[in-house]
Parts: sequence; structure tokens; C-alpha cells
Amino acid sequence: MALHEENPSKVKRADIVVGIPSYNEAQTISHPTTQADLGLLQFFGDKSSVIINCDNNSPDGTKEAFLNTPTKTPKIYLSTPSGVRGKGNNLIELFAKVNELGAHACIIIDADLKSITPRWIRNLGEPLFMDFGFVAPLYVRHKYDGTITNNIAYPFIRSLYGRRVRQPIGGEFGISGEIVRIYLEREFWNNEISQFGIDIWMTTLAIAHDIPICQSYMGRPKIHRPKDPGADLGPMFEQVVGTIFNMMIPYEPYWRKIRWSKPTAVFGFGLGEMELPPSVEVDQEGLYQRFLQGVAQFQTVWKKVLAPEVFAKLMEVTELVREHLDFPTQLWAHILFDYAIAYQRFKGDKKMLLDSLIPLYFGRVCSFVQRTDRMSIQEAEEYIDGQCLVFEEARPYLDERWGKGGGEDV
Repeated sequence: MALHEENPSKVKRADIVVGIPSYNEAQTISHPTTQADLGLLQFFGDKSSVIINCDNNSPDGTKEAFLNTPTKTPKIYLSTPSGVRGKGNNLIELFAKVNELGAHACIIIDADLKSITPRWIRNLGEPLFMDFGFVAPLYVRHKYDGTITNNIAYPFIRSLYGRRVRQPIGGEFGISGEIVRIYLEREFWNNEISQFGIDIWMTTLAIAHDIPICQSYMGRPKIHRPKDPGADLGPMFEQVVGTIFNMMIPYEPYWRKIRWSKPTAVFGFGLGEMELPPSVEVDQEGLYQRFLQGVAQFQTVWKKVLAPEVFAKLMEVTELVREHLDFPTQLWAHILFDYAIAYQRFKGDKKMLLDSLIPLYFGRVCSFVQRTDRMSIQEAEEYIDGQCLVFEEARPYLDERWGKGGGEDV
């Protein structure tokens, strides 16, 4: 596709790149751009660097806001053609430019970040000059910010691939030139990955290609535009979960050998003093009602997807009033494993299949909120770690049922 590029400083090579994917971020992009500039100057002053905005042809003036932000670091603006949207499409264009520039390191940051400091650039970039090839962020988040991460992506990826990467879809990453070239091969690329599936795709490829991975403590909470988990799910759920399920087939030889997870190295200073993130308000009744609506809409699908004993336990959960809703972690793990299996066999509209999982996710999140309501952020983090162990203990359920064939057509 025809890529639009503006390179006012005519940059032809760089040691390190900071990439900022965007769509309609004119109101927010200047701040992360400024912080990236300060970080590059302070911590990587001995290296040639460039800041690249990889955009989706935003009509709101994102390009002008980015290019007009005063920086000492040169800037490049890239845009996909009109009508081509998606974070994955942004990043694949960024990767091509990083490779063209011969960069050793690339740091990716979200365009709506409010809490980024220059130190984030250092913490995501420095490990790439210490033989790590993939750096995931580690920051304090409110216990109800990132519910897809907490209830699906983190426990599922951890139990499947055996690496504890706390923020596999965190939005901020450091990647080496080596893994950029792997990404440019676009293994198993599809429409979901070209959108919000890109982060989990990047993390999974890094693990499966045995790239040296670390997590880097950012020193501040991630503050961006937090959303009520039941109010604005959008297409992100289907794209992230669909990508996780899709990649299980080609990487089956890898995850079949995994039994338990192992820690991932942490770069930085540890937790130290903890700055509290802003609270995220959750409409528990709304989550509960959408869970119950799913019973009426998708019960016949659930009965076909889930093993009989799993479906029976789920039906017991649907009879609980909200105040006593308890969605056990083992049941949730079995449901996700059953859905992963059904996803591979299903020949019809897989979007419909993932749509039927969403009410179950709402029920699980509602239960999670009630369980952790009085917990501190640290206590909730320990609870999440415990649920990950339950997922790992439940892995034999997946291993035994995977690939046996059969199963009722949904």
C-alpha cells in the first residue's frame, strides 16, 4: 500500500527509534512526543535517534500536532493510506522504517499516555543494549484497569507459553532490530492482528522465537484514558482473544512442551514507593445484567462449546444473585480452554463465537470486582497471581482435550 511519509530532517539512519502509533490523537500526542525527546536526549545522547509518528491518516490534525511539537530529536511522520486503519497496520509500517534506518532499538509508546516521563524511554530502551530483544512494561495499574489483561491475556499466555509477562498487551514495548525483522515476516498475519491483536501477537512471537525477554519497571502508574470494563469493550476483545486462539495452532509444538511458568527478569528499581493510579469506576450491575442477557441469548451456544460438566457448573453460577456472584477461577479457565478448542474446529462466523464469550467475560469481571472490592492494589495483584496458578494447574484439561477432533458444531 502507498505509504505517506514526511521526513523534514531527511533522517537516513538511526540507532534508536521511538514510535508512536495513533489515530485521532491531536489532543494528546504532544505530551508523549515531548517526553520521548527528553528521554532520548538525557539517556541516549550518544546515539542517533528519531521519533516516528505512525498514523492512520487522522483527520483531526494529529500530523500537525506531532510535527509542530518542539523537539531537538528529529521527527518523521508516517501514515497509512486513507481508509486503512488499525494499530497493527501502523506498527508494521513503523517496523519497515526501523529496519530501513538500521536501528538497533525501537521503543513503542501509546499516543494517549499522560503519565510518561523521560525515564520510561530509558527503561524501555536500555535493556535492548544489554542483550534483551523484547522489553514489556511493568507498572502499577488500578485493579480494574486492564480487565482483559487480568482475566484473559495474562493468565492464559502465562499458562500456555510458560512465561510471566504481566502486561502482554500493555501498549508500551521495547524491541530490538532482530525481532523487528521477525515481525516483518508477518507470521500468521490477519485482520485481527492488523488491529488491536498486534500487542499479543508481538508478545507471543517474542516468546515462541526464544527472544531474550525482560520486563521493565516504569516507576509510575500507567495513566491514559481508562474505561469502565463493561461500558466500552468495542472490537478489542474479539481481536485480542481471537489472536490468542488463532496462534495456538501454529505454536502448538511450543506450548505442548510447557507445563509450568517461569519468572521473567525485571529491569529497574523494583516497586519502591508506589504512586497510586487513578481509580476506575465499574458499573457492577451493568456487568451482571449483560451476563444474564447472555444466558438468554447464547445458552444454546455455550452448551455446544463447553464440556457437559463445565456447562453444568456455569448454569449454577447463572442462578446466583449479583451480591453473591462467584465465578470460580478454575471454571473460568476451563471455559476459556473449551472456547480455544471450539475456535479451532468452528467453520462458521468466528466473530459470533467470540461474541458468545463476551457475556461470560462480563460475569467473570463482575465476580472479580466483588472479590477484590476491599483489597488494596497489592492485595488484588496477589489475587491475580493466584488465579494464574489456577490456570497453570488446569492446563492438563486443555492438553487432554486439544486436538481430539469431534465436538458438536456450534
